[in-house]
Amino acid sequence: MRPVIDEHPFAAFGLPGRPGGDVFWAAARTPVSIPADDGWRTLFLWRGSEAVLDFESWSSPVPLRRWGGTDCWYAEVRMPARLRATYRVLAGDVAHADPFNPVGAGADRSVVATPDAPAQPHWPALGADDVLPLPRTRIRWSSDRLGGRRTVRVHPAGGGGPVVLLLDGDDWLYLHPAVTAFDAAVAAGDMPPVTLVFLPAKDREAEFTCRPELWEAVRDELLPLVAGSGVPAAPERLVVAGQSLGGLSALYAALEFPELVSRVACQSGSFWWAPGAEALPDPLGGALGGVLAERLRRGADLSRLRCAFDVGEHEHPMLPHCELTEKLTEQAGATVRVSRSASGHDRAGWRHALLRDVAWALG
Repeated sequence: MRPVIDEHPFAAFGLPGRPGGDVFWAAARTPVSIPADDGWRTLFLWRGSEAVLDFESWSSPVPLRRWGGTDCWYAEVRMPARLRATYRVLAGDVAHADPFNPVGAGADRSVVATPDAPAQPHWPALGADDVLPLPRTRIRWSSDRLGGRRTVRVHPAGGGGPVVLLLDGDDWLYLHPAVTAFDAAVAAGDMPPVTLVFLPAKDREAEFTCRPELWEAVRDELLPLVAGSGVPAAPERLVVAGQSLGGLSALYAALEFPELVSRVACQSGSFWWAPGAEALPDPLGGALGGVLAERLRRGADLSRLRCAFDVGEHEHPMLPHCELTEKLTEQAGATVRVSRSASGHDRAGWRHALLRDVAWALG
């Protein structure tokens, strides 16, 4: 039986008028959530043609359904309590930010948060058309150890101070406005002045999977360039901030280069990793803690290390790997902080932990 247009479910989400009509579209501001069981029922809208919601990590793709013969496409998505997630709308081969969502993540992504997701102080709500501020200082780094050239941007938040090395730096430049967020955190007194160094990855699997070349290059090539850039910086007080494989690499550096790395902010570290694990049908199904747990069990003195661990509370396969690594790191003498973010494996959920844990790592 065809749905009756005047008896639509969108009214439960506060949307007036006939779906596809002028009044309806003028009021459309989604996603919007209403309570459902122990979580939320969240409405997404799209105007035009057939499309799919593509979530970064939390869910498999969700097809949008058409309402009657209108130009209104929609999906009602069940979401758990406490979730923040990145998504995009795929229409054919083209990715779009959600035009009804004011919170963007770069030009073709948006961020949804359930009403009970904790706030993320200092992170502005920028839309897909907003231009993120970029640091004026650029370092052209031609690395003998890593090969190739890359552009590393440097920003003195609050006038500069200890160096905060942001792995996957381009994500924090072009998808999530770390420059603005760190500036705001320093201005609010939630963090001392720091010098942000945005390190882009050319090949994440090659550079971040427990190999010494990256950290030799950071020590011998990049940090001297930062010191000579004219930006106030204290490279001897270095915080390494990394997510996923970047978090794995940050803890590896603390183990193998302790004179260089003694402060780490790690979000959702890929502690499942071991050589060859990526090729397995279930990469996370191997030995808990992967190669770093094995390394920690062999013995390490991490008494100089301050390490903040965070992982998304909805990353269920990751949690056992992270929990074991957190425990072994503390047993090795490190000062450890552990927290869980309201997210899956997603930078939208890691943003608050990044600011908070960098500030904590500086002590």
